[in-house]
Amino acid sequence: MAFFMLSSTRPLTLLSATDLAKEHERLHTEVAQLKQAVTSHALVDQAIGVVVVLGRIPPEDAWRVLRDVSQRTNVKLNLVAEHLLEFAQGGLLPDEERMELQRACARYAALRPPSSPSSEQSAE
Repeated sequence: MAFFMLSSTRPLTLLSATDLAKEHERLHTEVAQLKQAVTSHALVDQAIGVVVVLGRIPPEDAWRVLRDVSQRTNVKLNLVAEHLLEFAQGGLLPDEERMELQRACARYAALRPPSSPSSEQSAE
């Protein structure tokens, strides 16, 4: 038995039940990967927030800090983000990541122009 399937590259393609099953599996895998990507992105966004608070740096620099920590410790970015979120909730941060986090925050904080005392007072 054959079924028709609409495709953007091949408008009317005749597919067998086997082909449909393969396409279903491919789409199922793609959906699972997209769900993982969304979850991973949210985790990294939360970790950026932690770095913003800990390092007192803007979010753009916090993203760079996360990336630097990941690269310099050879730990995947998602895992660094997980560790930071655990640390923010009272857990421990691996020593190598903690030291690199401190160095990276200091590097990016040093690049910022110093803020004037009057702008700090008006923010309080």
